[in-house]
Amino acid sequence: MEALNSIVGAINSVVWGPLMLVLILGVGFFLQVGLKFMPILRIGTGFSLLFKGREGQGEGQISPFNALMTSLSATIGTGNIAGVATAVFLGGPGALFWMWMTALVGMATKYAEAVCAVKYREKDELGNYVGGPMYYIKNGLGAKWAWLGVAFALFGAVAAFGIGNGVQANGVAQVLEANFGFNTSVTGVVLMVLTAAVILGGITRIGAVAGKLVPFMAIAYIIAGLLVLLINIGNIGHALSLVFTYAFTPSAAEGGFAGAAVWAAIRFGVARGVFSNEAGLGSAPIAHAAAETKGPVNQGLIAMLGTFIDTIIVCSITGLAIISSGAWTSGESGAALTSHAFELSLPGIGGYLIAIALSIFAFTTILGWSFYGEKCVEFLLGVKSLMPYRVLWIVMIYFGATADLGFIWLLADTLNAMMAIPNLIALALLSPIVIKLTKEFFASGGKSEEPGGTPAE
Repeated sequence: MEALNSIVGAINSVVWGPLMLVLILGVGFFLQVGLKFMPILRIGTGFSLLFKGREGQGEGQISPFNALMTSLSATIGTGNIAGVATAVFLGGPGALFWMWMTALVGMATKYAEAVCAVKYREKDELGNYVGGPMYYIKNGLGAKWAWLGVAFALFGAVAAFGIGNGVQANGVAQVLEANFGFNTSVTGVVLMVLTAAVILGGITRIGAVAGKLVPFMAIAYIIAGLLVLLINIGNIGHALSLVFTYAFTPSAAEGGFAGAAVWAAIRFGVARGVFSNEAGLGSAPIAHAAAETKGPVNQGLIAMLGTFIDTIIVCSITGLAIISSGAWTSGESGAALTSHAFELSLPGIGGYLIAIALSIFAFTTILGWSFYGEKCVEFLLGVKSLMPYRVLWIVMIYFGATADLGFIWLLADTLNAMMAIPNLIALALLSPIVIKLTKEFFASGGKSEEPGGTPAE
C-alpha cells in the first residue's frame, strides 16, 4: 500500500503542478475573454432560463432544470464541506480566494462544456441522447483526435469510482460513525441499497430524484451556514481581510495552523475548487447532453450556474464559517474542521447538522457520478456494458465506505487532473465554435438556436 501511495503521490505532484494550473485557469480565462465575460454578465439570464427550464422544451430525456440538478448532485458533495476545509487547512484563508477565481473562470468553462455537449451529442442504440467530452472530441475535432476522446472516457470511467463513489461513501461512513456511532459496514450496506433503488432506473430516475433532493439540501445548508455567519457577523470583515491578504502573502503559523506559502494557497484553492465545482473536468456536460433543451447556448447558460451556485455560494459559506468562527486555527482538517466551526457557533447541534448535510450531499454525488461513469463506459464498450457497470458501482460503495480516506482523497485528486487534460485541450480547440454559436444566439435575441445532435456513426 505504501508503494502505491508513493506512485500515486508522484503522479499527483506532476498533474497538479504549474501546467495544470495554467490549463484550468488559462483555458477558463481564455474562454471568458473570448465570450467578452458573458457568463458573468449574464448570470441573471441563466437563472431566468433555469426557472423556465423546469419543463422540457426539446428533444432529450430530462428537463433542463433536472439536468442542472443532476450536475449539481454530483458537484455539491464532500468538496463543499470537507474539500473547502482541507483547502483552508493546507493553504490558509487565502485558498478561498483562489477557489473564487477558479469559479469565475470556471463559469466560462462550464458554459462551453455544455454548449459543446448539446451541439455534438448523439443518440445511442436505446434512443437516448449521449454526450460529453468524448463525443465532442469525436464529432467536433474529427478522427485524428479520437484517441483523446478514448483517453477521457478511460480516465472518467476509472475516476468515477474515486471521485464519485469511494470518497463520497467514505465521507458518509466516517461522519456517521463519529457523530452517531454507526458502524461503517452498516452505512456501506444502506448506501448500496439506496443507490441501487435510484440508479437502476437510469438517467430519468436520477434526474427526478436530483430535481427534488438537490434544491432542498442546498437551501437547507445555505440557511444553516448563513445562521453561523450571522452569529459571527462581527468577525466577517476580519475573515474577508484574511482571505484577500493571505491570497498573495504567506500565511503565518497560528494556533493549530502550521502556516502556508502563497503557492500552497493557490495549489489547494484551485485543486479543491475544481474538485468541488468540476469546471473543466468534463463531467457535467455528460448530464447536460441529456437535457430536453431548445439548443446548445440555452443549456450552456443554465449549466454555468452550477459553478456559481456550488463555489461562489455554497463553498463561500463553508469557508467564511470556518474562518470567521476561528476554527481554522484549531488544527482540525477535512469535515471535522467544518463540523467544529458549526459546533462553535451552534453548540449541541452544529456537528450533527454537518453530519446530516454531508451524508445527503455525498449520496446525491454518488447518484450523479454513477451516470457519468456509465456513459464513459458506454462510449468504450457500448450499451451492453450499462447494467454490469451499475451493479459494480453499487458493490464498490461498500468498499469505499470501509477504505482508507487518505489514499482515496489522493487518488481522486489525481484522477481529477487526468480527466481535465483531454477536456481542456478539446475546449480550447473548439472555442471558435462556442464563440460563434454564442454571438449568433444573442444577435438573434435567442431565436437562432438549433437543438443540436449528431447522428451516430
